[in-house]
Amino acid sequence: MQKLPFIPGQLYNRRRDIHAVYGGNWQSGICPSRSFPYIFIFSGAAGAQHGYKDGWDNSNVYTYTDEGQQGDMQFIRGNLALRDHRENGQRIFLFESLGGGTVRFACEVEVFDADYFETPDSLGTMRTGIKFFFKRLGVYLPYQPTLFDPLESVAAEPEWIYGLPPETERSGFVTSRVGQGAYRKRIIHRWEYQCAVTKFDKLDILVASHIVPWAQANDFERLDVDNGILLSPVYDALFDRQLVTFENNGGIVLSTKIEPAAYEKIGVTGKERISKLKQSNLIYLAQHQKMFQSKQG
Repeated sequence: MQKLPFIPGQLYNRRRDIHAVYGGNWQSGICPSRSFPYIFIFSGAAGAQHGYKDGWDNSNVYTYTDEGQQGDMQFIRGNLALRDHRENGQRIFLFESLGGGTVRFACEVEVFDADYFETPDSLGTMRTGIKFFFKRLGVYLPYQPTLFDPLESVAAEPEWIYGLPPETERSGFVTSRVGQGAYRKRIIHRWEYQCAVTKFDKLDILVASHIVPWAQANDFERLDVDNGILLSPVYDALFDRQLVTFENNGGIVLSTKIEPAAYEKIGVTGKERISKLKQSNLIYLAQHQKMFQSKQG
């Protein structure tokens, strides 16, 4: 592995320590250098106003929204450089923007997947965005990309991978109940490639289940990774219909609408527990608990 030009966790002045030395546009979030085989990525909370919400879905996977504040995003300029970085021999360095020109170096990453999603732009107009999925350089993930492979050539991929998908397909990315596209992938990474309850890890069977149901969620909540749990089909069906819920400590609660013997027939014991709930999940879970309670006799 090549030597890092930056120290993980170290603070840097973006203009002085990075762009003055290595080049790149200091105003962009994606900054390829013309003098070095480097691409600098800057991510921070300020991007949320443009429909960006970046962050670590697990300890090895970082989700990044590509550049472009208005209109549909495309694989051009910095986005194109990211997509083709391995083919072009470029290294990617991820920084967290802290404000006032100060950034913190996170680590070196590589692009291993990308997908489309819908998001408001800086004017509030809905548009098609692209989520890049970075992984820490050199780590192994028990997951294979299903839509986008940066190692394959443009000629080997369907044309719509590199442009915008047809309108019908764009709609399908977002409206699919099981969370197709970028949202489903984020939930898979967030729950570390297994059912949150059973640890079953057959990904093509698992469901990206919304905590607050799609029909009752707003646009933000529908695509918020904190509003999702990766579940086996039986638990998804019960959870979706508020026939089970989970306490804040992760313990399952069974509905009185179903006899205990009926739960046993489908393998539900009442002793199940989710061990990886985060504080950010509990806001949504509280709403699910209220819906569950309202259905009890």
